[in-house]
Amino acid sequence: MSDDIAPDRNLALEAVRATEAAAIAAARFLGGGDERAADQAAVSAMHRAIGKFQVDGTVRIGEGDAGDGKLFVGQKVGTGTGPRADVALVAIEGTSIVARGGYNALSVLAMAEEGGFLTVPDIYMDKIAVGPEVAPEAIELDKSPGENLNAVAECMGVAVSDLQVCLLDRPRHGQLVAAIRETGARIQLIMDGDVNGAVAPGLANSPVDVYMGIGGAPQGVLAAAALRALGGGMQGRLVIRSADDGAKARDAGIEDPDKKLTLEEMAGGHVTLAATGITQGPMLNGVRLAPEGAVTHSMVMRSRTGTFRYIEGHHDFRRSRKD
Repeated sequence: MSDDIAPDRNLALEAVRATEAAAIAAARFLGGGDERAADQAAVSAMHRAIGKFQVDGTVRIGEGDAGDGKLFVGQKVGTGTGPRADVALVAIEGTSIVARGGYNALSVLAMAEEGGFLTVPDIYMDKIAVGPEVAPEAIELDKSPGENLNAVAECMGVAVSDLQVCLLDRPRHGQLVAAIRETGARIQLIMDGDVNGAVAPGLANSPVDVYMGIGGAPQGVLAAAALRALGGGMQGRLVIRSADDGAKARDAGIEDPDKKLTLEEMAGGHVTLAATGITQGPMLNGVRLAPEGAVTHSMVMRSRTGTFRYIEGHHDFRRSRKD
């Protein structure tokens, strides 16, 4: 990221305003069973907020392609008068969570210098992520789960049985779960919340030491952005299940879809990332709505300084807001 954007703390606050707006909009649909309505409300709220950013921004990870709606990949955002920046976002990480009134839904937005985020298609990505106690070169997607967990345990100075591994609860992970159990490591299966799970190893006091498995590729880039700020490590590789997936990867400009992607390749330069809890989770509290206002719980990270902050926002619906 250029020096024009990296030190700008105002951008961090603007990012939080955008995730707060999306989270509040989504929370109004909590438990309503309508994923589409919740997502549209969150995307519209985030779009309005991003329109006020003092940047010349381009969406690299967004809510679909041109013609799909607002905040699509390639869309120009911001006022256009500030520094150039890449924007990666998921207005709702876990639309199904919000629809059923579940646990661990977030709104996430990251910014980096122009060219800082890898544009990936909306397909699957195989991932492994660790926290700052583990040397990035210790993990390797081509190694077995046992080899990776032994390497992580050695870096952390603990036994493999002391490790906790997080992964999505999906049928596709049956063999992976069995392999992890053979090592003696503990497992935390999550229903949704791919970004949350991958970021968890980088958080202080988190019980999660390693994230493994296949999830969304756009969510992988957002997790990489967060781990850049937290000092963690990550590798990813696109999962090409069909000719259509291969075409999507080529259309996104990825010449070698089988390439192992490093943290820096997915999220380069200096990164600012904000996330706001929509529903209660291990990282953030959910939105508390009342007729007159709302309380939000967010975090903001800046890789340039390594700063990590929690922000509690109190929003008064009775006052007209200009921000």
